[in-house]
Amino acid sequence: MIEDAPPNRRRRGGRGRGASSTSTAPAIIEAKLPPLITPISEAFKALGVDATGLRAIAALGFDTPTPIQQEALPAMLAGEDVVGLAQTGTGKTLAFGLPLARKIDPTHEAVQAIILIPTRELAHQVHEVIDHLGSFYGFVTLGLVGGRRVRSDMLALEKGAHVIVGTPGRVIDHLERGTLRLNDVHFVVLDEADQMLDIGFARDIDRILRHAPKARQTALFSATMPMSIARIVHRYMRKAVEISVTTPEQRTAEGVLQYFCEVPERDKFYALRHLYETTDLGRSLIFRRTKAGVDRLTAQLQSCGVPARAIHGDLAQGERDRVMADFRGGSLQFLIATNVAARGLDIPDIHHVINFDVPQNADEYIHRIGRTARAGKSGSAITFVSEWELAEWDAISHVVGAAALEEIPMPTRWD
Repeated sequence: MIEDAPPNRRRRGGRGRGASSTSTAPAIIEAKLPPLITPISEAFKALGVDATGLRAIAALGFDTPTPIQQEALPAMLAGEDVVGLAQTGTGKTLAFGLPLARKIDPTHEAVQAIILIPTRELAHQVHEVIDHLGSFYGFVTLGLVGGRRVRSDMLALEKGAHVIVGTPGRVIDHLERGTLRLNDVHFVVLDEADQMLDIGFARDIDRILRHAPKARQTALFSATMPMSIARIVHRYMRKAVEISVTTPEQRTAEGVLQYFCEVPERDKFYALRHLYETTDLGRSLIFRRTKAGVDRLTAQLQSCGVPARAIHGDLAQGERDRVMADFRGGSLQFLIATNVAARGLDIPDIHHVINFDVPQNADEYIHRIGRTARAGKSGSAITFVSEWELAEWDAISHVVGAAALEEIPMPTRWD
C-alpha cells in the first residue's frame, strides 16, 4: 500500500473542452502540499521529471531510477512512442506514469489516458501508483476491472475520471454500453502486452485502440517481443523508440539461483514432499500447466497437512483476495497456480518458484522464475524435469545458458 500519498484530494474545474494538455493546476496543488521529509532526487530531475513529479517520487521514498526508468523517461517525456522490453517489477509504472501525468489537464472533464493491464491484481497495483501521481498533479484515476459490479463502474464514470486503468474485457464492456468514451484520449499504455496476448485479449486490444484517436502517444511494455507484439507496434504506433533493459540470452532476474532435477513423472509429488521435509522453502509459488493439475496437486498437499491453496480463474474474486491475503501474510506457504492465473501477481518476498511441470518455452520459464528475487532480494527456482519433458528443458537451457543451471539430486520414493 502507498502510505505517503498526501491526504488532500483534488477536484476538477469547469469543462474547458478547448483546454490544452498543459495546465497550471499542478503547480497550484503542489503549493498546498505538506513539506517532504525525503529529499528530491537529483537523478530523476536530470531525466527531465518536473517539480511536481519529483515531489511525488520523493513521497514514495524513491531516489535512484531503475534501468527502464533511466532509458524510457527521456523519450516518453519528449512525446515519443516507446516500446519497453523489461520484466515485471522493474519500475515500469513510474516509467510511463510520470510522462502520462504531465499530459493530463485536470480542468478538462474527460478521459484523457487509458492503461490496459492483463489481470485484476496487476491493475490494482498500477492504479495505486497512478492514483498517487494524480494526488500531486490533480487528476482522477478510475479502475475498470472484472470482479466488481458494473453498476459501481457506471456511477464512478458518471462522476468523471481523467485516467482509466483497466482490463481489456471490462473496458470493452463499457465501450459497448456507451458508458465510456475515448474520444479525448491522447495517451495509451499497453502494460504486460505479451501477457495480455497470451490470455487472449488480442481482439479486445484492437477494438479498444480503434476507439482512441490516432493522434496520441502510445507506450507498450512487455517482457518479450513475439510476432504478435510486433504487429501491434507496426499497426498502432508511430516510429516507436525501442528500449530494452535485457538481452535475449540474459533476461532472468538477478539474484535467482536456478536449479533442476530429473525425476520420473510419477515421482514428482514425492520429490516435492522431499523438498518440503528437508528444506526451509518459505513462501513458494508452484506452477502447473493446467487448472486440473493445480487442483490435484493442491488436494495432495493439503491431504499431507501442507498449507497450500490454489489460485485460478474459477475462484470468485472474494476468494482470490482471501487466498492472496493469506499468502502475503505468511499463513499460507504454498500457492499453486497456472501461468495465466499468476499473471500480474506481484508478491514480495517469494522465496522459491517451483516448476512442477517444465514450462513450454524459454519465455514462459523466464516469466515464472521472475516472480522471485524482486527488489534486489535473492530467491531460487527449482524445475522438475520428467522423462517426457527433456526436449523442452534442453531448449530452455540453450536460451538461459547451461552454466546458470545447477542440477540437484533427488531421491525417488524407493530410496
